[in-house]
Amino acid sequence: MRVAVIGGGPGGLTAAALLKRLAPDSRITLWERNAPDDTFGFGVVLSDETLGGIETADPAVHAALCEEFVRWDAIDIVHRGRTLTSGGHGFAALGRHRLLELLHARCRELGVGLRFRTEAPPAAELASSHDLVIAADGVHSITRDSHREHFRPALTTHRCRYIWLSADFALDAFRFEIAETEHGLMQLHAYPYARPTADGPGASTVIVEMREEVWRRAGLDRCDEAASAERCGAYFAGLLKGRTLRANRSAWTAFRTVTNARWSHGNTVLVGDAAHTAHFSIGSGTKLAVEDAVALAAHLQRAASVPEALAAYEAERRPVVESTQRAARASLEWFENLAVHVGRPPRRFAFDLLTRSRRVTHDNLRLRDADFVASVEEEAGIPPGTPPMFTPFRLGGLTLRNRVVVSPMDMYSAVDGTPGDFHLVHLGARALGGAGLVMTEMVCVSPRGRITPGCTGLYAPEHESAWRRITDFVHTQAPGTAIGVQLGHSGRKGSTRRQWEGIDQPLPHGNWPVVAPSALPYRPGVNQVPEALTTAKMAAVRQEFVRSAEAAARAGFDLLELHCAHGYLLSSFLSPLTNRRTDAYGGTLAARLRYPLEVFDAVRAVWPAGRPMTVRISATDWADGGTTAEDAVGIARAFAGHGADAVDVSTGQVVPGEQPAYGRSYQTPFAERIRHEAGVPVIAVGAISSWDDVNSLILAGRADLCALARPHLYDPHWTLHAAAEQGYEGASAPWPPQYRAGSRKPPTGRGT
Repeated sequence: MRVAVIGGGPGGLTAAALLKRLAPDSRITLWERNAPDDTFGFGVVLSDETLGGIETADPAVHAALCEEFVRWDAIDIVHRGRTLTSGGHGFAALGRHRLLELLHARCRELGVGLRFRTEAPPAAELASSHDLVIAADGVHSITRDSHREHFRPALTTHRCRYIWLSADFALDAFRFEIAETEHGLMQLHAYPYARPTADGPGASTVIVEMREEVWRRAGLDRCDEAASAERCGAYFAGLLKGRTLRANRSAWTAFRTVTNARWSHGNTVLVGDAAHTAHFSIGSGTKLAVEDAVALAAHLQRAASVPEALAAYEAERRPVVESTQRAARASLEWFENLAVHVGRPPRRFAFDLLTRSRRVTHDNLRLRDADFVASVEEEAGIPPGTPPMFTPFRLGGLTLRNRVVVSPMDMYSAVDGTPGDFHLVHLGARALGGAGLVMTEMVCVSPRGRITPGCTGLYAPEHESAWRRITDFVHTQAPGTAIGVQLGHSGRKGSTRRQWEGIDQPLPHGNWPVVAPSALPYRPGVNQVPEALTTAKMAAVRQEFVRSAEAAARAGFDLLELHCAHGYLLSSFLSPLTNRRTDAYGGTLAARLRYPLEVFDAVRAVWPAGRPMTVRISATDWADGGTTAEDAVGIARAFAGHGADAVDVSTGQVVPGEQPAYGRSYQTPFAERIRHEAGVPVIAVGAISSWDDVNSLILAGRADLCALARPHLYDPHWTLHAAAEQGYEGASAPWPPQYRAGSRKPPTGRGT
């Protein structure tokens, strides 16, 4: 094979060396525009997983790296003058310059042609004369940009500025430090990459990062490289103790997340930052590039052809990379929104920081450093031996025995709005399963307010008695479990089929008219055009909510939630994408809030004072021009000001063209921001799937309650099983006496 490699960073060099080792008769040439000793930055971090892949692929490179690594397992977090340390993390780093020297030497030893100070010919030209072109030309990849129509890249520029610097001494731990300056918050990420020797004190990478507006207020946008290093040294003088920071082609930049729809085009393939980037706060740029190279070489060795190898390479690496990018984005956004977190007590702040990417969790961190986690729990007032999820929480006049909520889930199984045996078993089983609060599905306030013909309601006398049967069961057979009702109106998303018959598809026959703030169909040409409500009809709908709330109180519900999310009627008033009114109920956020608040006030007036009311909102529409995170804070603050006891924070489902950023607990940052800025308790919901997630969110202070849906479909006794798996037998997760004999996980496997 003839192989061309564009770019002499760690990914390109590793790929060249591995391919030459696997196929010594291959002709491999690498082009690098810079000199061999030119490099930006200072240290790089590699994981044990990455090193394991290198060891398998090229033991000689692995051995050389191991001789150079600085290793440590502690993280220091400096918060308002106090240093907190967590151990058991395990890092390995070395200087970027030294890493490149080792890879240069290995390439030369194997016979790779290295052409430094030389621009590579265009990828298209190389592709015509080589069997394979590896584009490892970085975040500003010319190869990728020259073939945009094939790779279809997307680049997102983020809100912080950062600069890579170095300190000429070796730290003994990874260090996060927060500086609260007159200009705003600044953060430092630092780690050692060279050990102290007889010849010198070692060295550490120091990255200083801050929001763009802080950077400008501090005047750092007007500083050259030397002045920037000096100013950053002054902000973190406590770390340096009179020593200086050193620059190396250092410039302030904003991080860009790179993704590509495809990683290969013909015989040209992207690796490393050319294909994808992940924020440095989880230390993954070099790691991902080297892992790409290892995987690519392995597939080229095994596959029958280059196209087959490139397809297999992408199939293996893309899920790993996308998972890492989700974690990196969560970490990046945590630092972008540092102001949300910095006011927490010191140990909870440290726990929040350590679990920011959602890859390190409560249980995982306890395995690494049990004493540290115990100290965080003590600071939070959690009794010893009690998982955070099993602490009580007071919501208005209602005390929930634990932090678990069975999220509202539409079952589409009612007959003319009446809940039946299915609902009794469905909700009763989950009440017996130990959750602190069980929520109904969206209960509709009128026949025309239903989503589907199978939706439940509270607009007829038989509905009230049917719901009373269910609440009586919960209160008598699962004492201590609260049951809440979610009231809503489908708006323009009504008159559709049951989910399993075609979600959001109109009924084949028997459709009823739908209404909305504006005459905009959910999907033009598919769903019907709704009637734009007049103020008189808005008043009539408001009265339907009132009647349903009165019936809910008589039916014995402990809590009422007003559904203002997911594109249903009240949600449609809130979003600028669905509310195009020109009267007093449209335009500004305050005007769009007017009708939902009128409905809330009317319901609050008839709902018993001792029973709490919550509101579910979509904190973002995941669409340009829609509700933003800033809007969501204003919405939550408005409802709290009108007496909402908590805000249930969901997102999206407002417009069909949404583009959600799915991932683990992906909606929680919206809840956390609302909790901090609006000062109201929040219920987090969305991709929370494990008891470890719940413990992490509660202890970090990101949420007050956690609502789980699909886990409770999989296991109605999810909460009790979570208690059993954690060895918790306290009052916050009591087993029904009928089930107590099964309160321990049955043994598995064969035994005597």
